[in-house]
Amino acid sequence: MADVFDRGRRSDIMRQIRSSDTQPELVVRSYLHRAGFRFRLHAKQLPGKPDIVLPRLKTVIEVHGCLWHGHKNCRRGRRPKSNIDYWNRKIDGNIARDTANAKLLRKIGWRRLVVWECGIISKPEPTMRRLISWLNRGID
Repeated sequence: MADVFDRGRRSDIMRQIRSSDTQPELVVRSYLHRAGFRFRLHAKQLPGKPDIVLPRLKTVIEVHGCLWHGHKNCRRGRRPKSNIDYWNRKIDGNIARDTANAKLLRKIGWRRLVVWECGIISKPEPTMRRLISWLNRGID
């Protein structure tokens, strides 16, 4: 199926997609702050520059977009049907990079939690309760 937009318009649309400070990420940060957690953002010294870093708990939280990170069995994670080779390479590369970064984080002693966009959008309260509960288990 041909794109309904010309190349210039499609480029403008894609340029507006953010890689940080996305709406799901802002929701997670807001909940964490209200729950009393203090954190850093996008720590460059850690593998993969995680979205949210809780240094005191030696924990990182990554807020993943379902499409961009290949969320399995998720309606939002379905791959586009146009330009299939490009999207498969892009998403598979993101998944491989995420896996490698997760191993590196584990190797240097950091805990990692992935929060998916669909959970934040469709069921924010239960998703955030699980996140806060998981973080509280890490407090000594």
